[in-house]
Amino acid sequence: MGGVEVPDASGLAGWSDADVIAHAVADALLGAAALGDLGQHFPAAAVSEGASSLEILSRTARLLTDAGYRVVNVDATVIIQEVRVAPHREGMIRKVAGALGIEEAQVSVKATTTDHLGFAGRGEGAAAMAVALIDRTGSDVSSPAR
Repeated sequence: MGGVEVPDASGLAGWSDADVIAHAVADALLGAAALGDLGQHFPAAAVSEGASSLEILSRTARLLTDAGYRVVNVDATVIIQEVRVAPHREGMIRKVAGALGIEEAQVSVKATTTDHLGFAGRGEGAAAMAVALIDRTGSDVSSPAR
């Protein structure tokens, strides 16, 4: 998760390496720039099985740059019941920031549980949500992105 191997996690299944944090951040960035979604830019047929989600995140950052945007900050929340994220948080922040080419201070990663409700609460999987603030390259943060 977040580019960090978490030893006490049983692992998630997916076509790429199933990094829920990297995928949520990439989708948030694409959405903020109105550039579509991960499936549009990285369809399963074009992404090799086990592909690095951090590489997908880096490629997403390049898509934003090419469209004239820069990342101001990202905030990701992983929803998982049994795995403790806190011991790995700094590593996740470092990896996500590195993939995006931004400072660690511009990345937030946190976790929550569902108090044993739903698939995540039963330990059957994890989910992640992310929000991103972007800005047009060369403009100040107070001006609208679009």
